[in-house]
Amino acid sequence: MPINAHSIKLSHLRALLAVAKHGNFTEAALQLEMSQSAISHAIATLEEHLGVAVVLRGRHGAHLTLVGQQIANHAREIMQGMEAIARVAEVARGVHGGQVRISSFRSVASQLLPGIIARFHQQFPAIAINLIEHDDCPDVEQSLREGRSDIGFTLLPASSDIEAWEILRDEFIVLLPPSVTVPPPALTWEVLMAQPLILPPIDYPMIRQLHDHVRDCGYVLQGTYEVETDGAIVSLVAKGIGSAILPRLAAEPIAPSIQVYSLPKPLARVIGVAVLAQALHPPIVHAFLDSLKAESSSRHLNW
Repeated sequence: MPINAHSIKLSHLRALLAVAKHGNFTEAALQLEMSQSAISHAIATLEEHLGVAVVLRGRHGAHLTLVGQQIANHAREIMQGMEAIARVAEVARGVHGGQVRISSFRSVASQLLPGIIARFHQQFPAIAINLIEHDDCPDVEQSLREGRSDIGFTLLPASSDIEAWEILRDEFIVLLPPSVTVPPPALTWEVLMAQPLILPPIDYPMIRQLHDHVRDCGYVLQGTYEVETDGAIVSLVAKGIGSAILPRLAAEPIAPSIQVYSLPKPLARVIGVAVLAQALHPPIVHAFLDSLKAESSSRHLNW
């Protein structure tokens, strides 16, 4: 009866090569992370399909027959061919080199992206990351339009020509100096509005959102001090100069002496990852987005 070559599986050949390498079924099973009975079954099935004995079993181990050795030589060539196929596919996917260009505003660049980039680098060490930090979200989106970046982190909703997905809701928090006493049970608008406030410029997108929110609650947000840098604002609060309202990512790291409260009516900015809509992206960009999704899941972020 003719031998049907299509009935021979790669798992049979892997088992044969593992037995040839270790000289016993136990070590072969450990190498392939299979049970010893599964190795034995694979060898028996291979011999059944071929109609010849390929392994001699005995008290001192398992050894390939002369025919088994010849078959093992061809099996090695097949496995090398499979590895070559995988390498060709990986090169075609572009995950063994190149560069991913990322645009982001400061707080995401400093607080969120390091973990994402570290995870990505472990998986794809040959891919370089070029991180461009912008002061404002419109600059991030413009960087995508001009082709200066592949991926951007921006506030949602994004412009119509930008395709974006939510990854994080970043709560606005109130930072109070150690000297301020908040009557229980919670911070009220009246107590907050009585504080000298240290705020970023009103033309910052996230601050416009905050002003609109406070206005909707029946109050007018007025800053006693205007400071552009998030870190400087937090330092001034720690020194007792005034209080502040910032997104949590922008405020971190927060000194232990600073009191942290939610707004009387909570507010969060929605952060998204963005690409230029209808653009063709190289495989390494898709690889980074997949890594970002894994990072988001591990941090319990939204995707």
